[in-house]
Amino acid sequence: MIVTTKQLFEQAYGKYALGAYNINNAEQTMGLFKGNMDSKAPFIIQISKGARAYTNKLMLEGIIRAADQIFPDAVFAVHLDHGDEATCYDCIDSGFYSSVMIDASHESFDENIAITKRVVDKAHAKGISVEAELGQLGGVEEDISVSEDQAHLTDPNQAAEFIKRSGCDSLACAIGTSHGAFKFSGGQGLHFEVVEAIQKLVPGYPLVLHGSSSVPQDEVARINAAGGALKGAKGVDANQYLPAAKLGVCKINIDTDGRLVWTRVYREFFRDKPEVFDFRPMGKVFMEEYAKFIASRNELLGSAGHLDEVRAALKK
Repeated sequence: MIVTTKQLFEQAYGKYALGAYNINNAEQTMGLFKGNMDSKAPFIIQISKGARAYTNKLMLEGIIRAADQIFPDAVFAVHLDHGDEATCYDCIDSGFYSSVMIDASHESFDENIAITKRVVDKAHAKGISVEAELGQLGGVEEDISVSEDQAHLTDPNQAAEFIKRSGCDSLACAIGTSHGAFKFSGGQGLHFEVVEAIQKLVPGYPLVLHGSSSVPQDEVARINAAGGALKGAKGVDANQYLPAAKLGVCKINIDTDGRLVWTRVYREFFRDKPEVFDFRPMGKVFMEEYAKFIASRNELLGSAGHLDEVRAALKK
């Protein structure tokens, strides 16, 4: 059942966070759905501009529609991740997406509001939720590249003004995370004081964390042991997910970790079975491994076990 992120946030607020997982192909989609069903968690499927261009935007939509039929008890939102204005409009007009993110965080404060407001007006007219971003995360991921000297934390007072003037349904705030596999060089963590300050100004408002993959060190070690060369990769402490959720963070984006699972499975498979050329056996291994990973993350997010109550609430 496809629902909006706004509907999911109303159920999750202050209790747990929804895992927002990026997909690019059928194997990721099947593993994602299986992992969420195994852990009985509602979730958010994220489709980036890069994913829409990887094959064709209609291909991913078709795969997700099929998964919705294969897993009829699943409850999820279909979300455009880091869209520009034109891509947001294309997704809104498609009739498929239930949520879009307009990322104009690189613009001035007033221009970010103006762009976001235009997207909000068009999306809300069709019952679609809108996520916006204020503050910039460092790091590199797909077509996103922000140097550390350009990255900055979200200002709580600006956040309150931004939410009021733009009308967005949720706000991605910069509290110390970054995109990609190389997030931290030392022992940095999340700036919970920024989240708390925003919540005091706009109580009950759902916040979003981008760049929140944990970059599991066992995955990195196994990748490197199988011929990889990931040096210095470090992510967010996954034990900080639930404390953030308790403060009103309703959506936590996890993309890099899924790519690490894929890389580890395929590198180890080719290393151990060099004679194999059929990609389906390793694809099956990945689907199972990714499902296990998704279920483990849902436990840390606190969303595991909430599927039945969310489905019941949304059917009322």
